[in-house]
Amino acid sequence: MKNLFTTDTAAMLLIDHQIGTIRLAISTVHDEIVRNTRALARTAVETGMPLVLTSSQEEMFQGPLLPDLLSIAPDAHAARVRRPGVVDCWQYQPFRDAVLATGRRRLIMAGLTNDVCIVYPAISAIEDGFAVQVVVDAGGSPTKDADNAAIERMRAAGATITSTNQVMAELATDWASVTGSTIQRVMYEENLRHLIEG
Repeated sequence: MKNLFTTDTAAMLLIDHQIGTIRLAISTVHDEIVRNTRALARTAVETGMPLVLTSSQEEMFQGPLLPDLLSIAPDAHAARVRRPGVVDCWQYQPFRDAVLATGRRRLIMAGLTNDVCIVYPAISAIEDGFAVQVVVDAGGSPTKDADNAAIERMRAAGATITSTNQVMAELATDWASVTGSTIQRVMYEENLRHLIEG
């Protein structure tokens, strides 16, 4: 496949995975959102990919980031970009600066919610010339219709819509490689074990 996203070319952006915003994501089962968010964060940390976290108004109903992100990625958590209220995080200069500092032009984005927190930065980043994949099952929206509208809008703008396992497999490239085996282990521990072992 041409234009493959790899751990050497892409950055992981996790946007507004907060204890309050997850309550708004009714279209996706919350346990699934947490598992997928954990898998993406672990993939970045354990393969050395740049990981940028951001939150919005932590002192309001949105609350702090999910505690899983603190335990998995303490450095990225400490360096998170705390936005005062800018909806499109791409338009908040400290966040954009953090992304630019990674030196990566391929961005993997996920967040809460798909219909507000992801749709705008995904489109904005594409407009600025970045290649963007949006991991929709690591997020959700208040309704299925809202989720579908966001996905349709992002796809029309040029975003690649993907799922957690799909993007992890793309990043792995080869399960037998060091990177591939690391990602395969994360995928099994976070997303497959409960299906296989019941």
